[in-house]
Amino acid sequence: MERRVKFLKEALKEAEKAFTLGEVPVGCVVVRGNEIISKAHNLTETLRDASAHAEILAMREASRALGNWRLNGCELYVTLEPCVMCAYATVLFRVERVVFGSLDEKHGGVMSLYNLLDDERLNHRVKWAYEPLEECSELLREFFRRRR
Repeated sequence: MERRVKFLKEALKEAEKAFTLGEVPVGCVVVRGNEIISKAHNLTETLRDASAHAEILAMREASRALGNWRLNGCELYVTLEPCVMCAYATVLFRVERVVFGSLDEKHGGVMSLYNLLDDERLNHRVKWAYEPLEECSELLREFFRRRR
């Protein structure tokens, strides 16, 4: 569990960068073994790209770094439960495990709204874990409080 918190806190640093930019504060790191392969944060507003979620950007960068679109043996640590797009992207990228620090009751694709990664019909099964980390939820609450 301590390992999960360590990498979630690294993802939280990325989320804080997004917060500073006025982006929804979500951060993600891709890890293989004990090494961070890539880091990213939401850039949908900055890039004017609805697909520029932290998870997508981090997986793309990890693929470039590893020279392979398959992220076999890699884990994704993300501050917010992946949406359906990002959850399915973890299947396509062949991620081994996703760990997230807060729930997304409006868009969650892993456990809150949909249970995509538990669908036995998928050709690749991504393990997942919800590791509640209050700092992840608080940063999101603060962001939306300021927007109102």
